[in-house]
Amino acid sequence: MPTSPLIAYAHVGKSFDGGRVVAVDDVSLEVAAGEFLAIVGGSGSGKTTLLRLANRLIEADHGRITVEGEDVGRTDPILLRRRIGYVFQSGGLFPHLTVGGNIGITPKLLGWPQAEISARVDELLDLVRLDRAQYRDRLPHELSGGQRQRVGVARALAAKPRIVLMDEPFGALDPLTRDALGDDFRELHRKLGLTTVMITHDMTEAILLADRVAVMHGGKMLALGTPAELSQSDDAYVGELLRTPRRQAERLGALLPSGGAA
Repeated sequence: MPTSPLIAYAHVGKSFDGGRVVAVDDVSLEVAAGEFLAIVGGSGSGKTTLLRLANRLIEADHGRITVEGEDVGRTDPILLRRRIGYVFQSGGLFPHLTVGGNIGITPKLLGWPQAEISARVDELLDLVRLDRAQYRDRLPHELSGGQRQRVGVARALAAKPRIVLMDEPFGALDPLTRDALGDDFRELHRKLGLTTVMITHDMTEAILLADRVAVMHGGKMLALGTPAELSQSDDAYVGELLRTPRRQAERLGALLPSGGAA
């Protein structure tokens, strides 16, 4: 494990509406190289703001954020974003560009040769399990939600970033698609040696996918740790979040007889 974290927040604060709404309140957090971190919390907890501060989609008011050892406040935000993959909640694809055009957009902006971009698009379609011949020239509106999100993941990985930020990436998908895509991304994370930070409001998803989970509430980070470590937390809100997956597991265990199709 490297001595310095790949992403580090030190006493970071962010307010909106002239200081009346405190979105992120004195948060310190370190993400190690190769780690998969999930940030969990309800609406208005500050989790998405925290994520967007890392690639300067939002600017911090206080504190310091470093990415790969560099202070993001002193880094060109455009260049910073081009070396960090970002997966939007609903795919966020450009509607007028084909699947291939969407995936190749960042390498194109970085000046890669066309042949290299084309090879990278094919490689990524294979990685996210979309048939090249069938999907390369389709437009986003011709895809299902799950297919759009797979293209969104491929686009985020196109310029070979070390870091991928994901904002509720699977939240709008049906349960089967969500489960399959979550598993596939976790495998890509491992295979490509990525460092991933994922926002979710779903504690079950966080526990199943992430190495560590950070819990946000009212702009503050209440807890941070492995699922086992979180279960030892004496914070009432953290306990409430953990009760839901436990309750679901117990109910499923009672309703689904063992040894069946499941």
